[in-house]
Amino acid sequence: MNTLFKELGPINLRQLVDAFYDLVFDSEKIGPLFQNDKAEIKQKQYMFLTQFLGGPDLYSQHYGHPRMRMRHLPHKITDEAREEWLKCMKEAITSLSIDEDLKARLFNVFPQVAQHMVNS
Repeated sequence: MNTLFKELGPINLRQLVDAFYDLVFDSEKIGPLFQNDKAEIKQKQYMFLTQFLGGPDLYSQHYGHPRMRMRHLPHKITDEAREEWLKCMKEAITSLSIDEDLKARLFNVFPQVAQHMVNS
């Protein structure tokens, strides 16, 4: 079965995570939400996205069930934060050297997840 993970590949996924978090950490709107070690955050996101996009369940093997909403509850996530997060993700995806159709399909998996994280 073809998955977004297989189509994207681990190298492009790593590039996506790196580009995304460079944007996030520079963002005045959502950067303050990310206070942990940047390398650790990137590694966890890489593992989560690998699993989320249909690859091996790396995140669950190391940290248990993702329970993303629960893990994000301690942080105030507003509609404005969601929009900024999606803007950063779109920009990071756009920076990849992959097919435009794959870019669109990849981005389209994120709005619903981002909405689910809103808690304020």
